[in-house]
Amino acid sequence: MRKPETIERLYLDFDGFFASVEQQCDRRLRGRPIGVVPFAGTDRTSIIACSREAKLQGVKNVMGVKEARALCPDIILVPQKPDLYRRAHNALLSEIETVIPIDTAKSIDELTCRLDDAGRAYPEALTARIKQALTENIGPWITCSIGYAANRQLAKMACKAGKRSDSRYGDGLAIWRPQDLPAPLFAVPLADIPGVGDKMAKRLHRAGIFTTQELYAVQPKHMRQLWHNVTGERMWYALHGYDIQAPISSRGMFGHGRVLPPEARTIDGARAISRLLLVKAARRLRRENFYAGGLWLWLSLRDDSWMGKRRIPVVNDDQAILSALTDLWRDVQTAYPRGLTIFRIGVTLYDLSPAAERQLDLLLNDDRQRRRWESASNAIDGLNSRYAATVVSVGQWQPPAGGNAGGKISYTRIPSAEDFW
Repeated sequence: MRKPETIERLYLDFDGFFASVEQQCDRRLRGRPIGVVPFAGTDRTSIIACSREAKLQGVKNVMGVKEARALCPDIILVPQKPDLYRRAHNALLSEIETVIPIDTAKSIDELTCRLDDAGRAYPEALTARIKQALTENIGPWITCSIGYAANRQLAKMACKAGKRSDSRYGDGLAIWRPQDLPAPLFAVPLADIPGVGDKMAKRLHRAGIFTTQELYAVQPKHMRQLWHNVTGERMWYALHGYDIQAPISSRGMFGHGRVLPPEARTIDGARAISRLLLVKAARRLRRENFYAGGLWLWLSLRDDSWMGKRRIPVVNDDQAILSALTDLWRDVQTAYPRGLTIFRIGVTLYDLSPAAERQLDLLLNDDRQRRRWESASNAIDGLNSRYAATVVSVGQWQPPAGGNAGGKISYTRIPSAEDFW
């Protein structure tokens, strides 16, 4: 395995992305503390993203609105605009590509690039060119922090360290050359290492590992044991500066989740929204030429959660998938005959089969009716694609408050234009 002798990777993270896009697009918000929220008109929700002005007053992402107001009384709440953020993402990446080819867009607000010889020799100059292109052609309110290192893992950690350097937030730069390590790495808290979540941190603590320096000293095979798989060993090599590449992941599921507006937190309200989310997931399933063999419904309740699964024939049409969803909601009503309050829902199609490798159940083979429903779903997709909107649907199509059913921005998936129809 190769161990680079110089920096080879750039990792870029836009600062407070949703909030900074809002400030760039609306001059009334510039220089003021703002928090992006799922929907307008209620304090019974959380901050999705906040501006640097709000962060400096202690506001954090996923903080309740009431707590945010206590810390920052003049915070301005702005309802999310996912399609705006998607378009901003595309525009920003186009500008960056005029300076350096993008290797991978890791999320809506993060990307990584491989460096050429000039970038390795003069990272400060490359950083200045990228930031100048964004400022001049997009605007000065959307800033980014950039980290450089020998591999992507270290570059991401450098980026995060640079974002919060010098007692400020954002517009940062950190260059971790191999000869300077591991000292900058040891300054990073254990919980800030990508891949060390809350559960993993607790497992490391039980093993007597409390700092990044202590984790760095662990042997590769021990790291594998701590992670219970090869990911731990890959982590060891990444932290020690090797050119380690994560394996290409395969598609495992299609799904959508949503925080419910207050007026939709009943069984009937949540069921209606779950139906729209599932139709959006089924459209993505068909666009990428997959079939599904299972459906999963998840509900977040006040002090609990509920989950149900249904096996389905290997299908991708709306009728079959929505029928399974109806069965799951019957289970919910049976479990909670007096009703309940639902705060968040998720629907997922799993057990995928590529269209070219579809394996049918011998007892649930395609019949004429199934093929007709599949043709109907494809025809509906064609009409909606032609008009770039949901003009035809199976059943009622009435998006909830806040809109964007299925078009919610995920930090691990960049939605397409079709997701907002």
